[in-house]
Amino acid sequence: MLQSRLFTKTQKLPPKDAASASHKFLVQGGFVDMLMAGVYTYLPLGWRVINNISNIVREEMNNMGGQEMLMPAMQPKNIWEETGRWASLEEIMYQFKDQSGKEAGLAATHEEIIYDLVRRNIHSYKDLPFAIYQIQNKFRNEPRPRGGIMRGREFMMKDLYSFHLSQEDLDVYYNQVKEAYIRVYDRCGLKVKIAEASGGMFTQKHSHEFQLISEAGEDDIVYCEKCDWAQNEEIASKIEKCPVCGGKIRKGKSIEVGNIFQFGDKYAKDMNGYAMASDGQKKPILMASYGIGISRLVASIAEIYHDEKGIIWPESVAPFQVHLISLGRNEEAETIYQKLIKNNISTLYDDRDSSAGEKFADADLIGIPERVVISAKTKGKLEVKKRNGKETTLLTLEEFIKSR
Repeated sequence: MLQSRLFTKTQKLPPKDAASASHKFLVQGGFVDMLMAGVYTYLPLGWRVINNISNIVREEMNNMGGQEMLMPAMQPKNIWEETGRWASLEEIMYQFKDQSGKEAGLAATHEEIIYDLVRRNIHSYKDLPFAIYQIQNKFRNEPRPRGGIMRGREFMMKDLYSFHLSQEDLDVYYNQVKEAYIRVYDRCGLKVKIAEASGGMFTQKHSHEFQLISEAGEDDIVYCEKCDWAQNEEIASKIEKCPVCGGKIRKGKSIEVGNIFQFGDKYAKDMNGYAMASDGQKKPILMASYGIGISRLVASIAEIYHDEKGIIWPESVAPFQVHLISLGRNEEAETIYQKLIKNNISTLYDDRDSSAGEKFADADLIGIPERVVISAKTKGKLEVKKRNGKETTLLTLEEFIKSR
């Protein structure tokens, strides 16, 4: 990609209302643009990050046997009334009447819609278990959207739903999803805590939240500094030692980047979802849901990986692998750019007629993992510098390509 052709430019000043590093740098770096409070456009750089994260999530969900689909964002009132959630979610769900006077809402979540599909299509144990997922925008009427895309009124989410005829089978799959989620976050460069949380009105079992320790977070969790034990403070009792290993308990702010939840037979009872078991008996179709905030992950990664100059993207999610900067030798830089592309190295080529200082500042702000400079001083070689490093290395083009 030629930087001179990149839609939208970097901004010298951060947004006035930016209270977090991710909000500041994602707007200033040209990744997102605010349309109104809590509603953002994902610009080309930001969309590339979104796609990289989404592809990681897709790979792991597909490996779990998940089938991808897409459900409507606009949903009829009657399905939500079956579970009582048309009324209980009234404060956060956008609800309205269409021109014919029928009431509908914008998706705050999709449990009712997927369960309606299941009860109309699944009738036998032979069709179970199965899991289905989507990556889609959700809408929630947040009274105080804040933190840029960290908490918005419109946001992108991956939601997976699994269906089973026995609790034992559900438990097995539920634990497998826990492991898959850890792989997702690891691949995105994040170390998360699996925190037990309240099961709410649906189940006596705990749900589980995937929490990222960060001062920019809105949640409070308690966790062991030695092992993996953690709980949301809402359910945590006052303890000083870990109940698992006896380690010291710490408390911290965190960002919730995912959650998994067992509904059991709640939806089967409310929405009449039953299937014939192998013994000929009708049994409730059990459901669990598993969510990952895709757009929140973008902000979370930027929150963890940044310095005073800008974002430092992990290579797995970065918008490009290489930021090629030309300082006055455009013809040679163009040849290098074409060779990098031919070798499947995604490259943002700064071909602008700008000063070296401006180009370097923008490179630090945007945060692509490797900066490659070509100039008269490099004498035909490439000056290579990691975004998270200080030292530079001189390599030939062939050496650089071979090193990747």
